Amino acid sequence: MDRRTERMHERGVSATVLVCTNERTEYAACAAVDGGDVADAVRDWLRERDRYWSEVAVAETSCLGMCSEDGAAVVVQPHDEWFTEVAVDDVGTLMSELFGAETDSTTTG
Repeated sequence: MDRRTERMHERGVSATVLVCTNERTEYAACAAVDGGDVADAVRDWLRERDRYWSEVAVAETSCLGMCSEDGAAVVVQPHDEWFTEVAVDDVGTLMSELFGAETDSTTTG
């Protein structure tokens, strides 16, 4: 076993967004309600701000225990924030709330 905590902190990674992409057939599951697209939207939001894997890691997970027919389950650690029914259109608001609304260097205003 190799503990990587210190190395990850040295790289600046201080949070992880877990997005459920679990598939089930017996009842609603995140894969069927665009969990993969939600994970992609989270990564895109972070990439646009040069924060993906520099400050925030993203991991697709199996069941987080919050199944819904209305969107994916998302957990953000170490913020200890748990969300359900997250749709792709919610990602910008959610990420801005948790990580600030900075935009990338190519955005002008």
